[in-house]
Amino acid sequence: MRLVVARCAVDYVGRLTAHLPMAPRLLLIKADGSVSIHADDRAYKPLNWMSPPCWLTEEPGLWRVENKAGEQLLITIEEVLHDSSHALGADPGLVKDGVEAHLQALLAEQVELLGAGYRLIRREYPTPVGPVDLLCRDASGAVVAVEIKRRGEIEGVEQLTRYVDLLSRDPLLGRVTGVFAAQQIKPQARTLAEDRGLRCLVLDYDRMRGVDDVAGRLF
Repeated sequence: MRLVVARCAVDYVGRLTAHLPMAPRLLLIKADGSVSIHADDRAYKPLNWMSPPCWLTEEPGLWRVENKAGEQLLITIEEVLHDSSHALGADPGLVKDGVEAHLQALLAEQVELLGAGYRLIRREYPTPVGPVDLLCRDASGAVVAVEIKRRGEIEGVEQLTRYVDLLSRDPLLGRVTGVFAAQQIKPQARTLAEDRGLRCLVLDYDRMRGVDDVAGRLF
């Protein structure tokens, strides 16, 4: 990655035109070929950028970035204040805490959170449109499909609806019901789920993994 701090003006020439007047800015040139121009605000959002594949040509006082569509960023350099390159190497990626896989494993171990008498049949139970997170039996022996999300949205309800419909066609399973489980469930998703006969369950991730601070709570 190359970091350049420079007084510069930027003109975008393409389907539209845009102009950034002369000012100090950060120019970020990544190993993937992308070039972005940043100010000291706007959080992570650049003022302008060119996504790969694109090519940077440096001339005295002018940088020209062009993509395969012929669009250009013309960066007029008045003064370079800093120029450094750093090899970051391959990135291992973001590891999120509390993703669906963690929630699925925890709920499979604590299946009683679904209700008294629940038993786990299998995790990742296959269906023709993908695996359902958990397949369980309730206290009466009826089969229940459980779909687990970090944030419960309408798309997840639709997904569980498809699983329940397909699983209910299997004569060995009988009529299958569904539980939509998530750390938080949006009101629209809850309304749709309940309208379709699906039960909603809010998961407390900290409590499930045994780090709930009981002493620190007022109630």
